[in-house]
Amino acid sequence: MSVAGTYDTVVKSPMGDQKGTFTVVPGDDGNTFTGSMAGGMGSMDVKDGKINGDELTWAMDMTVPMPMTLNCKATVNGDQLTGTVNAGAFGDMPLTGERQG
Repeated sequence: MSVAGTYDTVVKSPMGDQKGTFTVVPGDDGNTFTGSMAGGMGSMDVKDGKINGDELTWAMDMTVPMPMTLNCKATVNGDQLTGTVNAGAFGDMPLTGERQG
């Protein structure tokens, strides 16, 4: 099954659950993707998105509440997405999601 789609996500952060919408748009080569994560603190574009089977890795530049690069990884299993968002000194935060539709 393709990893493409729009996922309703929750990141368990030190500031509480951060709900968002994560969009995955695979590239023509099937090994890369673009997209975005939109939530209560604005929208962040996917940088350096890579697809390896059912595993996604990507980075995002967060500006609010403080500028930092988030390094993310997730595995898609059916319509479920599970993974982590690494926020530097704040460590890994669990990421879960469910494909819309």
